Amino acid sequence: MDEKLNLTMLVDFYEFTMANGYFVKDFKDQIAYFDMFFRKVPDGGGFAIMAGVEQLIDYIKHLKFDDEDIRYLRSKGIFNEEFLEYLSNFEFSCDVWCIPEGTPIFPMEPIVTVRGPIIEAQFIETMLLLTINHQSLIATKANRIVRAAQGRSVMEFGSRRAQGYHGAIFGARAAYIAGCSGTACAYSDRNFGIPALGTMAHSWVQLFDSEYEAFKAYAEVYPENCILLVDTYNVLASGVPNAIKVFNEVILPKGYRPKGIRIDSGDITYLSKKARKMLDDAGFSDVTITASNSLDEYIIRDTLMQGAQIDMYGVGERLITSRSEPVFGGVYKLAAVEKDGQIIPKIKISENTAKITNPGFKQVYRLYSNETGEAFADVMTMFDETIDDSKPYEIFHPEHTWKRKKVGDFTAKKLLVPVFEKGKCVYESPDVHEIKRFCQEQIDKLWDEVKRFENPHCYYVDLSPTLWKMKEELLEKFAGQGEER
Repeated sequence: MDEKLNLTMLVDFYEFTMANGYFVKDFKDQIAYFDMFFRKVPDGGGFAIMAGVEQLIDYIKHLKFDDEDIRYLRSKGIFNEEFLEYLSNFEFSCDVWCIPEGTPIFPMEPIVTVRGPIIEAQFIETMLLLTINHQSLIATKANRIVRAAQGRSVMEFGSRRAQGYHGAIFGARAAYIAGCSGTACAYSDRNFGIPALGTMAHSWVQLFDSEYEAFKAYAEVYPENCILLVDTYNVLASGVPNAIKVFNEVILPKGYRPKGIRIDSGDITYLSKKARKMLDDAGFSDVTITASNSLDEYIIRDTLMQGAQIDMYGVGERLITSRSEPVFGGVYKLAAVEKDGQIIPKIKISENTAKITNPGFKQVYRLYSNETGEAFADVMTMFDETIDDSKPYEIFHPEHTWKRKKVGDFTAKKLLVPVFEKGKCVYESPDVHEIKRFCQEQIDKLWDEVKRFENPHCYYVDLSPTLWKMKEELLEKFAGQGEER
C-alpha cells in the first residue's frame, strides 16, 4: 500500500465538467454553501454516529493536482486550457464546519457544511461523502453490536472480509470509536493506537500431531496470555479438556493464570454453558470464554437471552461491512449562494418529500435537560441565530406543525464546529481514544427509548421558526414550476 497515495483525483467526473463550466461561465468565484446530511438511520435504528472527520481533514490538507493529473484531464479534449492552469495551481480556500466525531447524529441535519468558491466546494463532494459515509456507517453498526453485548467486550475481527484495505483500516478505527475494545488489524494498531487482539487460528492446531500438543506449544510460548481455540475438532470432547490439561501442566507451574478459550463454531450458547461448567469444576472460574463466527447484534442479543456464558465476542464480516445495510446514504446538496454580500437560500424540491432539502446557511443545536442531562431534541437554525436557553423555547415538528411543545430548564449546545477557515485547518482532531470516550458519554445522554433496536423512539430534529418560514416560502415560490397541476 502506498501511504503517500494522492487522492485528489478520487472524484466523480461530473465534478470536473461542472467545474470547467463554472470557470468558463465566470462562476469561479461564486460563493456557495453545501451541506452533507443523511436521510435515514441504517437498520431502522434510532441514531447514527459521526465518524471520519480526521480523514476528511487529511484529504483536504493534501489537495494538489500533479502534472500527471493535468495531462490526463487535457487528454480528454473537453476542458478549457485556462481551467487546467487553474487546477495546476489549486489551493483550497473554503470554510468547513463539522459535527465532531463520536457525536450521535440524526437524519436531515447538516453534519458537514462547506462554504467557499463553488468549484472548490463542489470538488470535494466525492471524498467527503466517501469518508464520512463509510466510517459513520461502520461506527453506527459497531455501536449496535456493542450495545447488544451488554457490557461484554466486543472485538472487531473483520479485516479479511472488508471491501478493500481502506475498508479494513478505517473500519477498524470507526468500530473502536463506537465502543469495540480492539481490532484484529495490526495496521490500525500501529497507525491509530487501537489495541490489536488475536491469538491463534485453526491452522495452528491442525499443524501439530494432536490438539494437546498444539495447546501445549502455544502455552509455552505465551504463558502470560494464553487463550486457546477449542473448536478445531470437538469443543466438549477434546478442546476444553485439552485446554484444562495444558492450563494445569504448563501455565500454573510457570506461575501464571490462563486467560481464556475461544469458540468459533457450533451452537455457541449451548457450548459456552457446558464449557463454563467444565472450567469452573476444574478451578478456572476466572478463565474467559470468547465467541466468534458470523455474529451480529441480534445473534449476540439472543445468545445472552438464552443464558450463554460468554465474556467476549469477536465480530467480523457483519460489522466491518455493515452487511445488514451496507450503505449510509449521506448526500451533499447546495443550500445557499452569496450575491452582493447577501446569502440567497437554495432548495431542492421532489415529489418524494424525504428528498426536499432544508435551505440556507444553518447551525444545529442540541437541547439537553438540565434535570437529567439527557438530550431530547435537535433544532436546525439559521447560522446566526441563537437559542436562548435562559427562557422557555417552543419546538415543533417541521412537517406536522401542530405537534408543538414548550421546553424550559435546558441547555442548548451548538454541534457544528469550525474545521477550516479560508482553507486553513483550525481544528485539532482528538486522538481515537478521546473520541471513543466522548462517543460513549454522548450516547449515555440519549433516552433509552432512542436506543431500541426495533421501533426506536423518534428523536426530534426540528426547524427554528425562522428557518421553517424560509423553507415554506421557497416551497410556495417553486411549487408547480414546469407543469400544470
